[in-house]
Formats: sequence, structure tokens, C-alpha cells
Amino acid sequence: MIPSPSSSALSIGPFTVYYYAICIIIGIAVAIFIGKRRYATMGGNPEDVLEASIWAVPFGIIGGRIYHVVSSPQQYFGKSGEPLDAFKIWQGGLGIWGAISLGAIGAYLYFRTHSTTLEFAKFLDALAPGVVLAQAIGRIGNWFNQELFGKPTEQIWGLEIQVSKRPNGYEQFETFHPTFLYELIWCVLVAFILVKTPWFLKRVSKQSGDLFAIYVLGYTMGRLWIEAIRIDDANQVLGLRVNIWVSAVVIALAYAYLIRSNTQSRKGVKKTP
Repeated sequence: MIPSPSSSALSIGPFTVYYYAICIIIGIAVAIFIGKRRYATMGGNPEDVLEASIWAVPFGIIGGRIYHVVSSPQQYFGKSGEPLDAFKIWQGGLGIWGAISLGAIGAYLYFRTHSTTLEFAKFLDALAPGVVLAQAIGRIGNWFNQELFGKPTEQIWGLEIQVSKRPNGYEQFETFHPTFLYELIWCVLVAFILVKTPWFLKRVSKQSGDLFAIYVLGYTMGRLWIEAIRIDDANQVLGLRVNIWVSAVVIALAYAYLIRSNTQSRKGVKKTP
């Protein structure tokens, strides 16, 4: 069985450092580091990535928190919820699609208002592998918080969860699917595909921006089935979690984008960044 950490924070004098926050910060640093190197390899000035991140990171954190609160409002506005907890980002809870969407908007605004060496689509392609690795690192933070785990399981890789952290109706179960680990492994696999399988990428990536779309498609395909086994409180539509519907829609949009891109490539049409 996989044990859960006994603590989610470290006290240093009057200060409290949350492991979740540390994981998010490390993930951001990894994404920027890899993005700068890849952007430079493409012929761009790596400082573009650093400066764009000054816009993208706060946008992404705000967007991720908004998405999390909107898609799982019971924790904050339910019967026993505390609305002010919605602002306590350090305790966990960032919705990836809110983070990616608003973070991308922040970076786009930077590219629109500043002179850069490469177009925005190439910037997205450069960032894609680092971003998905950052997501993998961020999931370690969920392990420290004992959150976002899946249904009960008796498999040898089951995750031990404290009684106080178990959802209502699951108090009698001791071990659960470690969805944080499933998603971590899946994210690393997607990153590997993005950087280590040129024979595959040449077949599906034809124009700037395609690599980012492949990242979105690949990650979401894994998130779809991982989301289906989670048991934390979440809004539902027609009996399915909102995140499942969002994943399905994003998969369809990313797939349609890649088909359109490949069609334009065969016709010799260049996309507008």
C-alpha cells in the first residue's frame, strides 16, 4: 500500500510552508526552464519565455483557482463550506483547464503588446512538454494534501487515506485508487511523446501550434478516465462529473484543430498565429 504523508505543511518559526505550494512553484520553474531551452532551439530569444511567464503565471493561478471553485463549489459554498477558503490556494485546488486557458491568455497578451523573436504559436509548442511535466509535479502536492483520490481499492498500490480525509459514505474504506499517481505517470508519458517520438510527431504535427494541441489532446485522453474514478465532491451534468464533460469537449476540439491544421498544411495554407 502507498502511505499518505502525515503532514501537508512544514512550520519554520512563525511561517508555515505548504508542500502543495512548493510543488506548484517547482513545477512552474521546470516549465519555464524547459520552455526557455526549447524556445532557444527554435531560434527565439529565451528571455521571451521568462518575460511572458510574468504575465502567464498569475493569470494561470487565478484561472486555475476559479475553475476549481466553480466546478467543485460544495467545499466552499455548501452546507458546511467556508466561502473564504476559496482564496486559500496554498491548501490545494487548481483546475488545470482554468490554469491553462487563462495562463495562455496572459501569455498571448504579452506577445500582442511586446516585440518577440518568435510567434505565439511557437511559444506554445516550446512550452508544451514543460507544462505537462509541471502538472505531474503538481500532482505530488495532491498526495501531500490527501485529496483527489479515486474509488476504494484493495490493490497493492492502494493509497492509504486518513479517516478525517475520507468523503462521506467512504469512512469504512482504508485504501483508495491513487489518482494523483495515475495522472503523474500519464503526464510523464505525454511529455515523453512530445520530445522523444519525432517519427510520430512528423505525421501529426504540421504547423506551429500543433504540438501544443497534441499535448492538450494527449493529456485530456488520460484525464478522461482518471476523472471517472475520482470520488471527491463535484458538480454533475446528466450523471457525469463536469470535468468529464469538459475533457470530452476539449478532446473533440483538439482533434478537430489537428485535422484542420493537417488539411491546411496539405493545401499549403499557413495558419494565422
